[in-house]
Amino acid sequence: MQSFLQIFFWIPLVGVVLNSILPAKNEGALSKAAFTIVGLQLLSIVIFSGFWIYRGFPTLNTRDISLFRAENYVFFIDFYFDKITAVYLLVGAFITFLVTTYSRFYMHREIGFKRFFNTILLFYLGYNLTIISGNLETLFIGWEILGISSFLLIAFYRHRYLPVKNAVKVFSIYRIGDVGLILAMWATHHFWHENITFLKLNNYELVHAKLQAHSLVGVFISIMILMAAAAKSAQLPFSSWLPRAMEGPTPSSAIFYGSLSVHIGVFLLLRTFAFWEHQLSVRILIGILGLCTSIVAGGIARVQSSVKSQIAYASISQIGLIFIEVAAGFENLALIHFAGNAFLRTYQLLVSPSVVSYLIRQQFYNFVPRPLTLEDSLPRKIENSFYILCLKEWNLDSLVYRLYWKPFKSIGRRLDFLTVKQVILFMVPIYLIGLYLVYNKEMIPEPILEYMPFVFAFIGLLLVLKSFAEKKNAMLGWILVNMNHFWVALAIAFNDNFDYNQVYFYLSGIVICGTIGLFTLRQLKHHVKEIGLDHYHGHGYKHPRLALLFLLACLGVTGFPITPTFIGEDLMFSHIHYDQVVLAFFISLSFIIDGLSIIRIYARLFMGPHVESPYEMAYKSS
Repeated sequence: MQSFLQIFFWIPLVGVVLNSILPAKNEGALSKAAFTIVGLQLLSIVIFSGFWIYRGFPTLNTRDISLFRAENYVFFIDFYFDKITAVYLLVGAFITFLVTTYSRFYMHREIGFKRFFNTILLFYLGYNLTIISGNLETLFIGWEILGISSFLLIAFYRHRYLPVKNAVKVFSIYRIGDVGLILAMWATHHFWHENITFLKLNNYELVHAKLQAHSLVGVFISIMILMAAAAKSAQLPFSSWLPRAMEGPTPSSAIFYGSLSVHIGVFLLLRTFAFWEHQLSVRILIGILGLCTSIVAGGIARVQSSVKSQIAYASISQIGLIFIEVAAGFENLALIHFAGNAFLRTYQLLVSPSVVSYLIRQQFYNFVPRPLTLEDSLPRKIENSFYILCLKEWNLDSLVYRLYWKPFKSIGRRLDFLTVKQVILFMVPIYLIGLYLVYNKEMIPEPILEYMPFVFAFIGLLLVLKSFAEKKNAMLGWILVNMNHFWVALAIAFNDNFDYNQVYFYLSGIVICGTIGLFTLRQLKHHVKEIGLDHYHGHGYKHPRLALLFLLACLGVTGFPITPTFIGEDLMFSHIHYDQVVLAFFISLSFIIDGLSIIRIYARLFMGPHVESPYEMAYKSS
């Protein structure tokens, strides 16, 4: 049975490739291909699950292939199947089949018909890979695919202002979850001295012995996992991104933000439950987070004027309750709650356009006064204050911006004196000096050598902060982001004695994709003369091939699993010592900001309303 687990990965992958080569004008072939692939996947999961139940619910684990092997480090693909996998696969397959069938008619004659189905199949590939993953490395591949497909679906109407702006905003929150997972992987490498599998995590004696000896490291890993889960499942303080994600088509909202993608955080907690099960402080923290989210999101949902926003916040509230159930150890209840919430929100989102038209009539002809609720028993001041806070969505959006993004942008703007010429004149010689010192470490006194990784990592962080705040020159922003990876590699090279071929492996994807991106920007500048980042230009409207090429370059530089950089980032973290938390913080923060900076460059240049468009645009959402 274990060998059949690969089928759940290969079927969606074949669907992505098949739909990519079909002609865009043939709607029938595109929809039938997607319908057939998803239907075949549903059928295979039902048959496999039935046979699995007949065999007595065995836990299946298979190590498929090693993608990279070095001393004390192996990056391998591992597949795992248990009742959590079975429930998530069955619910995901049925909902995707339902939404695909619905989309065949809903998206009829839409300009991006092919692009929509390609992105849905890409999402489904990432979802399946995440669910059947047997270790954090395999899960992270699917996690990244989910992130980029989310961005593409929210920005499906890519020539409008609000969908693109909200897509970038959602991607910024996803990057926090990405780095939480990267730091958890880094800590587990030092905790276990291997890439631990979920099968081994279920070994109580092994986990308990490790936690007894390294309790603080265990708490750190658990908090990083919680941060990733909270960002992905829109828990506090990241709840505001979910209603912003409703800018995409209704079917994508149903499959992504009503049912499947938003429950991946719950899946991550369920999958790692055996690790933090005996950490009481972590369980209390998860329970409190879920309770606060449920109360806040429930109140916000009740005052929303948009039906999609109501459903989004209601879903967040229910996921908060599922977090409490997971923290309390009610695994079966959490799985049942997940399935019920996913089906309900999918149904609500798919029928929301019809419901709105029905309610418009009812409010005139069947008015019913509001019944008394729990809030009416509270003092009037408290009730009104709670109402105003919910109406303003507790200012979660501005709170995250002020506490998280604004300080970074202000630091980057203080580096406005940097130009392309100055970067080349000053940064390149300093880098070459650092490179010389790497190969001649004996020249550096031991106390100074200890601080060299921190210095170079901090310089790389400053460069990427400048790129993040850059408004005038897209070329400069792109160069700075690529340089950051070279500074990270240099910092790690000072940190440990290891084969430098690993550094070259990491930088190979950066060099290739960075060069492609630079070539694309030069070509674009040849056509349009001005490529600033102060507003959205929408050049993808007239230059779709350059837009696609630059998007691929962006994915390669951000560590998407299409280049060695994806494995290289994890490989670089494996050479950060367990007591170098500051260095891990510098590098992880630089990875967060460089992903945002790159997506921002792509969105500002190739998405949004075209600069020559005579039509007015909406700058605020309802």
